Amino acid sequence: MSDATRTGLLVSVRSADEADAALAGGADLIDVKEPTKGPLGMAEAEVVAGVVDRVRGRAPVSAALGEWSANAITEAHWHLELKLDYVKWGLAGYTPSPGWGEDILDSRRELPAGMEMVAVAYADWERAKSVPPAEVVRFAKRFRFRAFLLDTWGKDGKTLLDFLKPAEVADLVESVGRVGMKSAVGGSLRQEHLKQLKGVAPDWYAVRASACAGGKRDGVIDTSRVKKWKEAIGG
Repeated sequence: MSDATRTGLLVSVRSADEADAALAGGADLIDVKEPTKGPLGMAEAEVVAGVVDRVRGRAPVSAALGEWSANAITEAHWHLELKLDYVKWGLAGYTPSPGWGEDILDSRRELPAGMEMVAVAYADWERAKSVPPAEVVRFAKRFRFRAFLLDTWGKDGKTLLDFLKPAEVADLVESVGRVGMKSAVGGSLRQEHLKQLKGVAPDWYAVRASACAGGKRDGVIDTSRVKKWKEAIGG
């Protein structure tokens, strides 16, 4: 972001038309995902390409590529041919053992120049059988990741704040920020949660359901809802 003191808005979209609606509402980063395929469901490469073409550099574009596996790069082959600023895999089902993460770093080394891998932590890491957020942050800082996402794995009505206290969220965001890493905070948050998160200043709040008509993840992005989010975060 051009203004390091301002928190921006990341909006997850599932089509080029939704990207237009998000940008019209003031979205600062466009993320492409398919919400019916999980928290970081991978959209078809053709859909991602259509969003990149429609955005035309008006905002950075990221893509969710599912949960990381040993076949992650192969499965995302066509996505990695696109002009994406960020890509991200979740770590559901990834049990950290001593020296964990080398396989993830191998995947990062295969990304095209200029494309950054986002380090993703799930607040509900126990039910995701994933890596605790504090460990993900230590890993991301040690290996100089440039972006970090704090999210929830389960999309069942619970939110980030059902699993982490606001002070814990603030600590994670501040920890990565101290080394110049950008941060995004999601997890089914609604605007009313911002009061509890006062003082937490990620680079982006990440939204999908609360920016859709009806407040549902499988709804359609609503420009007026995006605008309300921008107003709520002072954008």
